[in-house]
Amino acid sequence: MTLTANAPATSAAVRGLLPGLGLTAGAVAVALVVNSLVPAVSAAVVAVVLGAALANTTGVGAVFAPGVRFVSRTVLRAAIVVLGLQIAVPDVLALGWQPLAVVALATGITFTVTPLAGRWLGLSRGTSLLVATGVSICGAAAVAGMHEATGGERGVSDDDDVAGALSVVVLYGTALIALLPLLASWLGLNSHQLGVWAGASVHEVAQVAAIGAAGGAAVLTVAVTVKLARVVLLAPLVALTSLRLRREETGAPGTRTGTGSDPEAPRRATPLVPAFVLGFLAMVAVRATGLVPEAVTGAAPRLSALLLAAALFGLGTGIDVRRLVRGGRALLLGGIATTMIVTLSLGGVALLI
Repeated sequence: MTLTANAPATSAAVRGLLPGLGLTAGAVAVALVVNSLVPAVSAAVVAVVLGAALANTTGVGAVFAPGVRFVSRTVLRAAIVVLGLQIAVPDVLALGWQPLAVVALATGITFTVTPLAGRWLGLSRGTSLLVATGVSICGAAAVAGMHEATGGERGVSDDDDVAGALSVVVLYGTALIALLPLLASWLGLNSHQLGVWAGASVHEVAQVAAIGAAGGAAVLTVAVTVKLARVVLLAPLVALTSLRLRREETGAPGTRTGTGSDPEAPRRATPLVPAFVLGFLAMVAVRATGLVPEAVTGAAPRLSALLLAAALFGLGTGIDVRRLVRGGRALLLGGIATTMIVTLSLGGVALLI
């Protein structure tokens, strides 16, 4: 009886998602076309711009809202999980300890110092954290993943923080596509060194691939593999941040996060580690067994990009462009963070590669 009674409600809920899912599919199709014409600009970045443009012009109608909310949460989690299938642990380990040390050093210091710089600039905790994550790890995917763990009930980050961080990823990551090869030539770096430097410092996987493609097959292979080593760090850094926030939530009232007016009000306990992070790690482990068919691993990057574009379109519909334009300090923080990771990784390449 219960199942029979719930069936109409479930069917109605699914039908309510369809308009928003259709709108998202159209936006993703446009984003994929733009990405095919300009490969250095990821479909995810185009999708978030489309979402913001829609929200700040005609707005997202009530009929589309349920489906758009669905893609900005549930589909986002799925995208991060599928991202784990792109990580081939043997390929990463085959790089040797030196490139991995460069990645760990540059990523760790940038992720730690950037929020401190953001506090000095007077930026919100959410903006500082998301800029640090996007610059130090893997661009839009990292921003979205960290926002999923720190937004919502936790209230550390909001859609405008996402917008600020993504603007940083687009602006400085795109600039590095032209700048890094020129600097590498001036500094006399060889192809292997350029590949490691690009993979360890450039924000988006698509931007790294653009540098690699321009430099030849040797640069491309090393750069993308090093970049994927940085992507692996998304899970532990999100998990550690989530654990730190959990300790704050269970500590003194004055240290609680969130936006509620009553710091003593009861709230639902958040998980120690977000489920999508565990799913990401599970997919990395499954890929490492060597049992995943090549057809599946080959399709994983395209599927992850598709899901991430859909999710970021949903997030983009919550962006207030007027507030973003007034947020020039986020771009300044992005410049500081980008300079930091580029300089640290170059130093590591000079010393170890």
